[in-house]
Amino acid sequence: MNSKTTRVAAVTGAAGGLGLGIAARLGRAGYQVIAIDRAPHVEGEAEALRREGLKVDAVVLDVSDEDAVRRMVADIDARHGRFDILVNNAGIHPKIDGERNSFLKMTTPQWNEVIGVNLTSAFVLCREVAPLMRRQKWGRIVNMSSRAGRTLVDTAGIHYAAAKAGMIGMTRIIAAEVAADGITANCIAPGRISSPMTDQGSDAQRAMLVGRIPVGRIGTPDEIGHVVEFLVSEDSAYLTGTVIDVNGGTYMC
Repeated sequence: MNSKTTRVAAVTGAAGGLGLGIAARLGRAGYQVIAIDRAPHVEGEAEALRREGLKVDAVVLDVSDEDAVRRMVADIDARHGRFDILVNNAGIHPKIDGERNSFLKMTTPQWNEVIGVNLTSAFVLCREVAPLMRRQKWGRIVNMSSRAGRTLVDTAGIHYAAAKAGMIGMTRIIAAEVAADGITANCIAPGRISSPMTDQGSDAQRAMLVGRIPVGRIGTPDEIGHVVEFLVSEDSAYLTGTVIDVNGGTYMC
């Protein structure tokens, strides 16, 4: 990064888990980070990172609110004059009547909620941000998919798996359309990574899951952040439309 330029990076779902790890990693790399989450405590997390000397602002926002997203993007552009990096990480995975993997018990509103947060919000953000990136002839989009979007994961609900698979297809279309403008778009498909959402369950369940991971442990948000840091760097300029699997060896293709 040019020492005279502080690139602006927005990370959704940044109040904890993967998003917070990514926001911290990018902040430590010198980016101006906008940490976005519907959970109000994202403001406290941003304040903690600022106490480390990092440039991190917080925005409390429901990414499924399209009008609010448009206003936020316009505000970031007005305040910073640029929008360089977008990391679409926001995601939810509510249980369906206590049975996460039963599509027969799923209602249409339950389906729509997860698709709205996990996929449609990413589409809207990419659509709103891409023109700003085109204007400056540089941009990086990183969309967070999942191992559940790549293969069967028996703990994943059909709405979650569909959204994460859709994220991959969407990213390829975006990558092809904006490549000539100096913009890359890539996916990361994490496996089991420590987070409030994935750390649920009993000790026995977690031990069983770890037993399926060839490297013998659960990954960390910082490890995902490291991959994001590479994908948003100048060094990744020839890498677009890809899916990077970060899962300790649980999905090998």
